[in-house]
Amino acid sequence: MKENVYLASKPRYEILDGLRGVASVIVVLFHLLETYSAGPAYQVINHGYLAVDFFFVLSGFVIGYAYDDRWNRMTTWGFFKRRLVRLHPMVLMGTVLGACFYFFAQGDGFPLIGHVPGWKVAVAFLLGCLMIPCGPRLDIRGWGEMNSFNGPNWSLTWEYVGNILYAFFFRRLSKALLALFVAAAAFCTLDLCLNWNVFGLLTEGRDAQMYTVIGGWSLTSEQVYVGLTRLFYPFLCGLLLSRIGRFIKVRGGFWWCSLILAILFAVPCVGGPGNVLNGVYNALCILVLFPLVVSMGAGSRITDPKSARICTWLGELSYPLYITHYPLMYMQMTWAWAHPDAPLYAHVMVAAGVFVLSILLAWGCLRLYDLPLREWLKKHWLMKQK
Repeated sequence: MKENVYLASKPRYEILDGLRGVASVIVVLFHLLETYSAGPAYQVINHGYLAVDFFFVLSGFVIGYAYDDRWNRMTTWGFFKRRLVRLHPMVLMGTVLGACFYFFAQGDGFPLIGHVPGWKVAVAFLLGCLMIPCGPRLDIRGWGEMNSFNGPNWSLTWEYVGNILYAFFFRRLSKALLALFVAAAAFCTLDLCLNWNVFGLLTEGRDAQMYTVIGGWSLTSEQVYVGLTRLFYPFLCGLLLSRIGRFIKVRGGFWWCSLILAILFAVPCVGGPGNVLNGVYNALCILVLFPLVVSMGAGSRITDPKSARICTWLGELSYPLYITHYPLMYMQMTWAWAHPDAPLYAHVMVAAGVFVLSILLAWGCLRLYDLPLREWLKKHWLMKQK
């Protein structure tokens, strides 16, 4: 029996695809402008980091919609194969690109480049390709990232964790039990956003990120707690939304949802640095507003061909853009920090060039690598008899 005969039949939520692309573009802009910020409280797109939490809501919703009613036709290994085919080719590409550009980002901002043994670089590369997070001892850049070649891989690590937990546990929960888990995850989100520190895992060194959810990219107890907290509520809430199946219908839903996201991400640090009101804002976005946006996107429909084409293009671009742009950002950061006295137009041109190059690189990777490889894997791996 070929599992994918049934599994390929569900229609897509075009607006949600488009919103994923909108959020990915905002992430690139956020990272470009982050280079010139004086800290988390002073960034131009100040809450751009919340795009990750929005992605997790989308992920939980889409996973629930796509797979909840298919487990009588699909094995656990079949589910993992499909997720690997969807996600891992670009994980590999992001790590390979990061390795290609690694030494070009050498500078004071990345103190370990050029000062670590070759075996450590090789091990970090191998683990990055396998999506195995590196601990602090395998840091080869100086930022303590799970993947020193491609920083944003940290969120994909938690995405993999969410998929694994869904396959083995969350899919089996009734709506009532799932709602209890959502409530527990909401408490952890409040603990992080409001710095209650009930579990004693948030350290004093987190002062710069206090009253935010920033973090999750390192293998320390605090960062693991932040990463899991950022995953659980959005992912489980999205899953619950898909099971409830009651959505908000809005005319022009894609455009309204895109505008709402852009505003939410661009809101300045509420109350200034270290103000609990900013934590309240983080919690409000994650606990309430992002699920509402997903509900609006799921409940609305596209009625004109132009909007449909835009959503399709953004949806296709979103994941490759998110997972390939940061190796370019490392070089942009190194250049900007090494040339603080360069004229404004030079910084603008470099940033604009990196933005355009990020789009072109992502689109090229999608068309020339990701789509052909996924098609080949579907034909030669997923289509095999059980």
